[in-house]
Amino acid sequence: MSKPTPISGFPEWTPAQRMIEQFVLDRIRDTFELYGFAPLETRAVEPLDQLLRKGETSKEVYLIRRLQADADGPAGDDTLGLHFDLTVPFARYVLENAGKLQFPFRRYQIQKVWRGERPQEGRYREFLQADIDIVDRDTLAPHHEAEMPLVIGDALRSLPIPPVRIQVNNRKICEGFYRGIGLTDSEAALRAVDKLDKIGPAKVAELLAGTAGASEAQAKAVLALAEISAPDASFADAVRALGVSDPMLDEGVEELVRVVETAAAHSPGLCVADLRIARGLDYYTGTVYETQLVGYERFGSICSGGRYDNLASAGTTRFPGVGISIGVTRLLGLLFGAGALSVSRDVPTCVLVAVTGEEQRAASNRVADALRRRGVPTEVSPSAAKFGKQIRYAERRGIPYVWFPGVDGAADEVKDIRSGEQAAAAAGEWTPPRADLRPLVG
Repeated sequence: MSKPTPISGFPEWTPAQRMIEQFVLDRIRDTFELYGFAPLETRAVEPLDQLLRKGETSKEVYLIRRLQADADGPAGDDTLGLHFDLTVPFARYVLENAGKLQFPFRRYQIQKVWRGERPQEGRYREFLQADIDIVDRDTLAPHHEAEMPLVIGDALRSLPIPPVRIQVNNRKICEGFYRGIGLTDSEAALRAVDKLDKIGPAKVAELLAGTAGASEAQAKAVLALAEISAPDASFADAVRALGVSDPMLDEGVEELVRVVETAAAHSPGLCVADLRIARGLDYYTGTVYETQLVGYERFGSICSGGRYDNLASAGTTRFPGVGISIGVTRLLGLLFGAGALSVSRDVPTCVLVAVTGEEQRAASNRVADALRRRGVPTEVSPSAAKFGKQIRYAERRGIPYVWFPGVDGAADEVKDIRSGEQAAAAAGEWTPPRADLRPLVG
């Protein structure tokens, strides 16, 4: 078999990186559960019409088809696609299971998603997301929108990563403002503003004119709104100073003030109101979030989401929700690329039990069993080579301790191969220092 060619956009971490990823997922999961979110996993595929009904995603969806078409095969297989986020399948799940759920329903979901994007640093075609959402029946209290940054702030603060800054806006502010200045195509205007960081204000002004029908004065007003940013509720005064009036604008300002003030009371400096944040997906209707990793701002958001009111509905019953998603693979890929995350050893093993001779391997296995029963990650040496070679094997793998079973009634001994210290020990009693028990991520 010839050497395989790597496929870009489908990352495969090393074992050490995978241990870091698992550590990160455990911390995130713990925080989500501290806030009362219950776990959920949905299927990887959704009907194509569901995936395409909200947002401009048709170029990103991977289709699922059998290699050999079978007329007698399962119906509908040619109209399935891999989900590109976890919000659309979650909305479908809520509709299908509404009669079994208690509302407001709080769930977290940690799964892979797939997008046909152009691979580049921090962007992948297969990646892991960690989502939280709160959904209610008919109405969703706005205080849930203020809770999202608190959860994410606590989750990311529990990790050995640079600090984060959550940028928040409210779609109602933008749409109400656009309405107030007489701009009717708010979706086109939002899509143009969403490109500000990529193409700059001059090009956005051209887009506003070409796609949203904005006059020069209207484009100038839209850009003036997008320039407003503040770490506190003072952004509201800046919006009012623009002299535009509309009920939806007022409602959006009030909701965003609540988000910013709640975040400031919980974690000063965590959130900043930034009115250029628009979010690309069309189903957001209220507060929207984007999260910058300090020092990595040029790579864009590593955590985003927002309020949605119309994604899940059945007849006259609606299930409005709010959610936010951590791009776990994106976050880790950026930090791995910068060499900013490490783990203290490449294997979970804390102790290597030496083998005196193959005829004594059973004795070494008994020691390993006793240590594992006490929660100490242990493996037995693969060969009964000279002890020096067994120690070097442990050194190469980063295993800190080597255990020597006693022979002819002698006591067992354990050696810290970093310091060279060696002492008598009993497998049913010995415990390594806490810092050595598991690999440390830093």
